[in-house]
Amino acid sequence: MTLRQKQSQFARLVAALILRADVLGYEVTLGEAWRSPEEAARNAAAGTGIVNSLHTSRLAIDLNLFRDGHYLSSTEAHRPLGEWWEAQSTDAYTCCWGGRFKDSYGRPKPDGCHYSLAHGGRR
Repeated sequence: MTLRQKQSQFARLVAALILRADVLGYEVTLGEAWRSPEEAARNAAAGTGIVNSLHTSRLAIDLNLFRDGHYLSSTEAHRPLGEWWEAQSTDAYTCCWGGRFKDSYGRPKPDGCHYSLAHGGRR
């Protein structure tokens, strides 16, 4: 699957993800769906991101979840949606949820609002 084909598939999957969030009783606003390479470099230098973020390839999105008007910032609040997202993986692509992210030492470093498609060894 080419990058462009993956980007199109990702867009379709994000639409389904937002609809699934609604079924689960969440309200959703969109967070970051694209990040410039320059911003990714600044985030990496500040220790708040990575240089080769999938956001720069248009294969990642951050979603803000709300319930009853309250912002749900915890990774655990995203778990039902994150697990559903991961279950959408096929032989052609892997759906990755940031709630399972780890740092370079293998320690948990969750980013529950992050949903992406793996590409080029990145999750």
